[in-house]
Amino acid sequence: MGKRKVPGLNASSTADISIILLIFFLVTTSMDTDRGLAVRLPNPPEENQQDPPKIRERNSMIVNVNMNNQIMVTIAKEPREIQVSELRELAKEFIANPEDKADLPEKVAVELPAPFGVQMITKNHVISLQTDRATSYDTYFQVENELYGAYNDLRDELARKTFGRPYRECTEDEQLACRQYYKCVISEAEPRKYNQ
Repeated sequence: MGKRKVPGLNASSTADISIILLIFFLVTTSMDTDRGLAVRLPNPPEENQQDPPKIRERNSMIVNVNMNNQIMVTIAKEPREIQVSELRELAKEFIANPEDKADLPEKVAVELPAPFGVQMITKNHVISLQTDRATSYDTYFQVENELYGAYNDLRDELARKTFGRPYRECTEDEQLACRQYYKCVISEAEPRKYNQ
């Protein structure tokens, strides 16, 4: 009995098919892209710009995050260490100053869009966020989220009280009025390396 020859596979076009499949998957597959925070950057300074106005101590809240991710908040020369979970309520009290305390931002009369008219608000307050170069991104984002969340909560409470609905369901004009009532003023200093 003679040996039968087993037919072989024609592999001459395998490389061509592999390249075509690779190109197909590269074109049709979506890649994850880095997502950042939506932050509006300031305009570049003008050459004839005058010095920025002095900020009264009672109008500033300084949030320091060190290399060990510990948070120190200073309001009116009173520093205290806090946890991230405490930051939002502390910022809300600082921004709104509901009881018009002398150690929190001073309230000034401001003409606001309808339906508010002239209101006493903390127009000149500023929150300064300062971090160390070794601060973890996770802590930085948590702190920033709490600070922006404080403004969002105050705007939402104002919208519910004034317009009877949440901020996100308000018209553009109503949202603008709420944003002007609680104007977001967060200053981020360039990260420093404190242990040099």
